[in-house]
Amino acid sequence: MTDTTSGTRAAKGGAAKGGKPSGSKAGAGLRVERIYTTPGVHPYDEVSWERRDVVMTNWRDGSVNFEQRGVEFPDFWSINSTNIVTSKYFRGALGTEQREWSLKQIIDRVVLTYRAAGEKNGYFASPADAEIFEHELTHALLHQVFSFNSPVWFNVGTTQPQQVSACFILSVDDSMDSILDWYKEEGMIFKGGSGAGLNLSRIRSSKELLSSGGNASGPVSFMRGADASAGTIKSGGATRRAAKMVVLDVDHPDVEAFIETKVKEEEKIRALRDAGFDMDLGGDDITSVQYQNANNSVRVNDEFMQAVENGTDFGLRSRMSGEVIETVDAKSLFRKMAEAAWACADPGIQYDTIINQWHTCPESGRINASNPCSEYMHLDNSSCNLASLNLMKFLREDDTFDAVTFAKVVELVITAMDISICFADFPTEKIGDTTRAYRQLGIGYANLGALLMATGHAYDSDGGRALAGAISSLMTGTAYKRGAELAGIVGPYDGYARNAEPHQRVMRQHADANAAAPRGDDLDNPIWAAATETWQDVLRLGAKNGFRNAQASVLAPTGTIGLMMDCDTTGVEPDLALVKFKKLVGGGSMQIVNGTVPRALRRLGYQSEQIEAVVAHIADHGNVVDAPGLKTEHYSIFDCAMGERVISAMGHVRMMAAIQPWISGAISKTVNMPEKATVEEIEEIYFEAWKLGVKALAIYRDNCKVGQPLSAKTKNDGKAEAKPSAPAVVQKVVEYRPVRKRLPKGRPGITTSFTVGGAEGYMTANSYPDDGLGEVFLKMSKQGSTLAGMMDAFSIAVSVGMQYGVPLETYVSKFTNMRFEPAGLTDDPDVRMAQSIVDYIFRRLALDFLPFETRSALGIHSVDERQRHLETGSYEPSDDVDVDVEGLSQSAPLATAKPQAVPSAPAPAAVQPLPTPAVHNSTELLELQQGINSDAPLCFSCGTKMRRAGSCYLCEGCGSTSGCS
Repeated sequence: MTDTTSGTRAAKGGAAKGGKPSGSKAGAGLRVERIYTTPGVHPYDEVSWERRDVVMTNWRDGSVNFEQRGVEFPDFWSINSTNIVTSKYFRGALGTEQREWSLKQIIDRVVLTYRAAGEKNGYFASPADAEIFEHELTHALLHQVFSFNSPVWFNVGTTQPQQVSACFILSVDDSMDSILDWYKEEGMIFKGGSGAGLNLSRIRSSKELLSSGGNASGPVSFMRGADASAGTIKSGGATRRAAKMVVLDVDHPDVEAFIETKVKEEEKIRALRDAGFDMDLGGDDITSVQYQNANNSVRVNDEFMQAVENGTDFGLRSRMSGEVIETVDAKSLFRKMAEAAWACADPGIQYDTIINQWHTCPESGRINASNPCSEYMHLDNSSCNLASLNLMKFLREDDTFDAVTFAKVVELVITAMDISICFADFPTEKIGDTTRAYRQLGIGYANLGALLMATGHAYDSDGGRALAGAISSLMTGTAYKRGAELAGIVGPYDGYARNAEPHQRVMRQHADANAAAPRGDDLDNPIWAAATETWQDVLRLGAKNGFRNAQASVLAPTGTIGLMMDCDTTGVEPDLALVKFKKLVGGGSMQIVNGTVPRALRRLGYQSEQIEAVVAHIADHGNVVDAPGLKTEHYSIFDCAMGERVISAMGHVRMMAAIQPWISGAISKTVNMPEKATVEEIEEIYFEAWKLGVKALAIYRDNCKVGQPLSAKTKNDGKAEAKPSAPAVVQKVVEYRPVRKRLPKGRPGITTSFTVGGAEGYMTANSYPDDGLGEVFLKMSKQGSTLAGMMDAFSIAVSVGMQYGVPLETYVSKFTNMRFEPAGLTDDPDVRMAQSIVDYIFRRLALDFLPFETRSALGIHSVDERQRHLETGSYEPSDDVDVDVEGLSQSAPLATAKPQAVPSAPAPAAVQPLPTPAVHNSTELLELQQGINSDAPLCFSCGTKMRRAGSCYLCEGCGSTSGCS
């Protein structure tokens, strides 16, 4: 293949050296530059492929809810990403020849469709450029550099309508015909698995009259019907709750009723739950409660916020005449919003003035609403297709950010996204017309939290915000620059001529914000420099050619596609926790310390032994507090969304504010607050977000909603209690007692000498002939001392317990980390430090007698395993057990004295529970470590506990989301 690219071609696997990305017009089409690929070599031929079995189970009842064997994936794709792509994105009926079975098939299905549409619509200068485009897009998807949103994978290249958008905004007017159209249009979108948002403020309030003279129903009443419709359609079309956003302007006369809708329903949920009804999300009885299928937001403007600031009154206006029909105290209304959010997390808040100040198309209409996750904001009856870049793919080995390659990939992806509008189908004619006329796109990114930690930046820090802002500025600037280049080739969007001046004004606002942004350090300064140059190109090319897209970027939750790309963090979120839950090849799961931790420590200047000690501490405790040798000023770098050290609510808001000036739309993010947070703190968050220029915000106070039943009493139990006259059923009670299994006269054993903090001792551990520890004897050096006597008694008690069936892992989980003297250094290389003799004893027993997965789940590793973690980011063994961590398949022998039996051939990739207590994802693992109880809902598909991703919930087990990603 002939390389037609101008400039220096990138080396294999890297970017072009020097210069900046170019997309110069050549003749009637775009010249496409190579980024990763090599002429004459297809991307598929550069990776190793392997066959895997995907078997996914429901944790609640153990049933298999998905099974497909023999699927083909690259060997560096994790088990989790393999499971999600196979179950979510492979098309065709299971068990038929039409069923897709290889990642190659779905990438080809999408990429070849994009190439064909690009050639048909005149995007490329030559067939050679089209081929480069195809290969580069294939390479980037294959290597998890970016991903399109889910509807692309669902629909593109199939025989069904090729819907590519995940985000929709509808509109409704003050007429029954329009309201019924709203119900129908929303239902069609839900049926296709997407979500929609709309503003109900055009509907007259319940305080206004109809033309017939009666009182109007008001928007809150019509919300009830739409909510019931959404709850019904989602059960027939998708196995998740419908995703929708309902917005009401703050000057609507029914705004107080709107604010209180979900508060009252939450009280009803709690009352019904306490009465024994199943009020879990998805439970049998939750459908009796209203308004549960939508996120609600109040749209406030500067006039209202200034009235709150000044303590003055604010007027609620008639929908028909615009006259003030009621005056309220602004502070009191603002307080009611905060109280409602405190009670049930709704409503969120959207800042209307700042949203419309950054609107590129005001001549075509205002921005009135958003999609359900609140990141897409543009014209009514429009849609947006999304794609997100994996930021960790641009972090070089020397911990610098590859801005040149990043910009090149943005150009590639934004070109593909624009091409998709040429062939896309839409759920309604109005949405199709608006989208084709304005061509709204939503490029974004994921893994920001992991990138910041890996580079030694605290999420809530000036340096972290500077790096995030620089990347956001370069991304959006590059997207608009490519849009201006495309406008010179295939023309600007249809609505551009009408909106040329405001669109260029918004571009100048972006450029001015870039120039005024505070710089941080040597890591972000080069990115800012590249962004500055890019924005100058945007202004120059935009003035000449116009722009191809009315909108370029948003920051979405990246739920399912984040898991597809093996991202540690979603969207703009920080890391959930420092200890991760990982699935293993052949089944099973384990916990490992986040691989970005050692990388961050190396960047901060810590030596190998220090890093090993910190990592071991995190494995034991789940946090860095009191980690040996770690400076306290570095603690904040490892702060997470949950756990011992939690990022403050204002830390989240400040990050959003640092990014917002370079995002065309908004940011999907929920600010998590502790259960003890006050209404006043929520008021402060809402107010400061307005001051800082954030476009939209939602808060979530822990345990403010009923996520699952907290009472052990079932609905049936409740009914039985309500009928005391019913005859009692006499049941025979059978009592089961444990039976002691004594060891035979001759038994195998291991005697270990040890020293802990200067105290010497001997431990003899004897096993049953058929394997399994049966007794432990402990002898301290000074016979007759109190310590020796207590150790004798303690070992007898433990031994008897083992013979009655108490598992060793139970003792290990209870007695490790117990602190008392003597404590300190030991003479055991696998356990260098012990907090007590008991702590040492059970760590040594775990290493000698527990299988790798079991003790790894308890954070206990040998010196060889810890060394392997420093080198590869993985504790996992790899000669006897195939495992996959951080996208790399590893092989090494088990470092245990008593190796576990391992099947020679890989077992089906079913997810098996960890040893008791069982956990199934990172949320449940964190609950176990921290002793907390998350009130996130359970996944409809697989039964595991979901976790927050932006404004939605994400299931790490199967990739299901409660939103529109």
